[in-house]
Amino acid sequence: MIAESLVEAALKDGMEVIFIGSTKGQDQKYFQDHSLFSHTYFLETTGVVNQKGFGKLKALWRVFKAFLEARKLLKQHHIQATYSVGGFSAAPASLATLSLFKPLFIHEQNAKTGRLNEILKPFAKRFICAYDPTSPIQGYPVKEIFYKTAHLREALKTVIFLGGSQGAKAINDLALDVAWKLKKLGIKVIHQCGEADFDRVKKAYEAMGIDGVDLYGFTKELPSLIAKADLAVSRAGASTLWELTSNGCPAFFIPYPYAAGNHQYYNAKFIVDHEMGWCFTEDANPKSELLHLIKEPNLKQKSQKLLEYRSGDVAKQMIEDLRSFV
Repeated sequence: MIAESLVEAALKDGMEVIFIGSTKGQDQKYFQDHSLFSHTYFLETTGVVNQKGFGKLKALWRVFKAFLEARKLLKQHHIQATYSVGGFSAAPASLATLSLFKPLFIHEQNAKTGRLNEILKPFAKRFICAYDPTSPIQGYPVKEIFYKTAHLREALKTVIFLGGSQGAKAINDLALDVAWKLKKLGIKVIHQCGEADFDRVKKAYEAMGIDGVDLYGFTKELPSLIAKADLAVSRAGASTLWELTSNGCPAFFIPYPYAAGNHQYYNAKFIVDHEMGWCFTEDANPKSELLHLIKEPNLKQKSQKLLEYRSGDVAKQMIEDLRSFV
């Protein structure tokens, strides 16, 4: 998560940091009890772009009310600058920052710029994007642990399936489909299947008589789990994609087909275009492609390219850059 990496860097620089997010989505799950932020706030907002008719008006009204709340919070904490990563949860604080004539910094997470970031880009002091060669800071901020545990993958001993905190059924089903083959090859399986799908997946492994799978619903131990893996099978959300990249772990991406603007596909395409990983859509028989990859993984070349491509401490660079404006 970008917010975690930025707050780590900001605290090292002697800053105090608050978090303003939404009651919807994953903000509360990740940051409700986060010890690094001095305060965390979750405002009542929902997405606007995917709403229709009256639903869009209701969503805009919620954003406006949250904007007024965010203004009060920014004044209360004497906020000097705001870093936004886009999305509906970032809208109130971003707009409040501009209304108070404070500097706004934007990090675009995806290869396709989100609607909010597109609107606010002309008003931002900085617009950072890992996919844009003209970005003043290159790379994507991830937690320091991903750099510390990074290593070259040479042999396929462990596969991690990342279904996400909500669970990606397509990836969970793929893991179950290839589980016996992996077991026969002596390849260990780590599987984060999401809380919603945990019981089903657990019973399926038991029914097949497959033990030894490290199975998780939701876990905050992903950095250490990724470090143990030699290959990841994952959606192509920006944070996970760049965490894998920074750790040197090659990935077989299966983009979520209903992501706004199909941005996950373009995130993964960036990695494939730089010959650092693989990408197959759900309708392209990923099982066959994964089984073929397992036979001839060619991990060393991909892992080496990932390690060469990753930037230094991007979060530190972003905070140092912000410091020059405040």
